[in-house]
Amino acid sequence: MIILVFSIVTIVYLIVIGRLIAGFEKVEKFHLEDIKETTSFSIIIPFRNEAENLPVLLESLSQLDYPKLMFEVLFVDDKSTDTSVMVIEHFKKTHAFEYSILKNNRKSHSPKKDAINTAIVQAKHPWIITTDADCKLPKYWLSSFDGFIQKNKSVLVAGPVTYFNKPSFFHKFQTLDFLSLIGTTIGSFGMKKPFMCNGANLAYKKSLFKSLNGFENHDHLASGDDVFLLQQAVEKYPNEVHFLKSEHALVKTQPTANFKALKNQRIRWASKTGHYGSALGKGLALLVFATNMVMVTGIFLSIFGLIPFVTFIKLFFLKSAIDFLFLYKMTRFTSQEHLLKSFVFSTLIYPFYCSAMAIFSLRKQYVWKGRAFKN
Repeated sequence: MIILVFSIVTIVYLIVIGRLIAGFEKVEKFHLEDIKETTSFSIIIPFRNEAENLPVLLESLSQLDYPKLMFEVLFVDDKSTDTSVMVIEHFKKTHAFEYSILKNNRKSHSPKKDAINTAIVQAKHPWIITTDADCKLPKYWLSSFDGFIQKNKSVLVAGPVTYFNKPSFFHKFQTLDFLSLIGTTIGSFGMKKPFMCNGANLAYKKSLFKSLNGFENHDHLASGDDVFLLQQAVEKYPNEVHFLKSEHALVKTQPTANFKALKNQRIRWASKTGHYGSALGKGLALLVFATNMVMVTGIFLSIFGLIPFVTFIKLFFLKSAIDFLFLYKMTRFTSQEHLLKSFVFSTLIYPFYCSAMAIFSLRKQYVWKGRAFKN
């Protein structure tokens, strides 16, 4: 009976990940063309104590290849206690682009949603595009979104995100894990059932935001400024929500510095899952947890002779094979194929990591930007 249950869970996992891979392939890669720009953007960047990361972001903003009059930058300071504001103001002295520093107008349980709300009130352009203060933007970031918007009737466009390349195994492991989430995002778009996106690279019409009453339906949750807005948009405009699959739109962000920060990040992300309106999103989260628990349990059951070791190895190999194919496609898309050198060791420890994070997520509290929040 145990072998049957383990086999069924693994087979379902193979089918679902296979469908996500097929969905990833269905999302056509967007090729940037030399056309006249027509879309104007308000770039919104909430920040709190990001003095260390802001110089990279600011430099990439200054290098954007887009008409300066067609975008503005709205920084929103969420009570920083470091020199973040000074870093931004100092940068202005040597680089010319339009920007404002706003103070966050706190109204809800979510500082980030309040920050975006604060900026949207001031935004003068019809398209909002959000990113984070620890990111680096590609040169043709806005050009890619503009070209895509011109060719597709859209109210919301999600873009790709990856981590900066760092040499340690801890950071490579995080990047592979993160790429699996981005791959799931793209795959769900290809399946016509999108339920995830990343606020570090997300564009939407200001009119859409207002028509959905902004974050009003979920401002009691500290996180989720991206996914819940996406899910609302999909419900109302299913044919006008898209993914921009282009290396020219690929935003890079920082991985967490240590395991404690990683744990808090994953608890925060997991806190959103139970509030998903997407059956696919909830079901996939449960399936990934169940499959990895099968792998962890299978190791011990095979050691104590309760299931044949050969059977466990076959199931583990099948799971690892589909995971490798999935990550192979994502690393190729993001030009990070070198990460696959860490795949074997990563896949050995991932079931324990995934199971542990699921258990940690049962906690009702996590820390984000130096402040404690409850799920």
